[in-house]
Amino acid sequence: MKGSRWLLAALMCAWVGFAHADEASIRKNLGARFPGMEVSSVTKTPYAGLYEIVVDGQIAYVDENADYLFLGSVVDTKAHKNLTQDRLAKLDAVNPDALPLDQAIKIVKGDGSRKLIVFSDPECPFCKRLEQELTKVNNLTMYVFLFPIESLHPGTTSLSRAIWCAKDRAQAWHDALLKNVQPRNDGSCSNPVDADIALGKSLHVSGTPTLIFADGRRVAGAMPADKIEAAFRLARPAGDKPGADKTKVAPAQ
Repeated sequence: MKGSRWLLAALMCAWVGFAHADEASIRKNLGARFPGMEVSSVTKTPYAGLYEIVVDGQIAYVDENADYLFLGSVVDTKAHKNLTQDRLAKLDAVNPDALPLDQAIKIVKGDGSRKLIVFSDPECPFCKRLEQELTKVNNLTMYVFLFPIESLHPGTTSLSRAIWCAKDRAQAWHDALLKNVQPRNDGSCSNPVDADIALGKSLHVSGTPTLIFADGRRVAGAMPADKIEAAFRLARPAGDKPGADKTKVAPAQ
């Protein structure tokens, strides 16, 4: 019996070593063939002998020698599921409880029972559209991380700082996005705008608005009120499997 246990343990160690060897060789081969490519992770998939690689937040697939690289989605034709899309949802998930909410503008509506986190640019037209839709949604606590994209909207960084420096930040945010009324201050107070931009980039936020729900799912782009309500119903605590709804959104900017 002891000999059998030793053999089983040895085989398990050998398998683990083999798996690591595959990952190392894949990274080595990709590095040689695509200099400068930064591979975040290499994962053996249960289908077709492929390995999933993650590069700059995107998924691709390679064979065991990284001789062939496959782009696009893997679809389970029996279950009618887009496996790549499901994986991306998991990779993109954010733990809302780990975010520095003191760096966000807090807006409470109704009983504030539902949490919504938004990375938003006050000059972004799709962010303004989202704010219009949110006027139809009640009972939420929204945290707005200021994420101005200066290259698209010159002056939006200064506006973001002025909104933060306003006496009533939530009101200043609503006035700027819904009424095009800017706060009357120079934005020179201590503010988290640069830190919010860095945070967004670390989370691979590439456009505004980007919404994050209580289950960690993120949606890029403006959502209509009914879709926001549907997303709230699907939301579960962070760490659970994200809901697989087919929410249609306006493109993020």
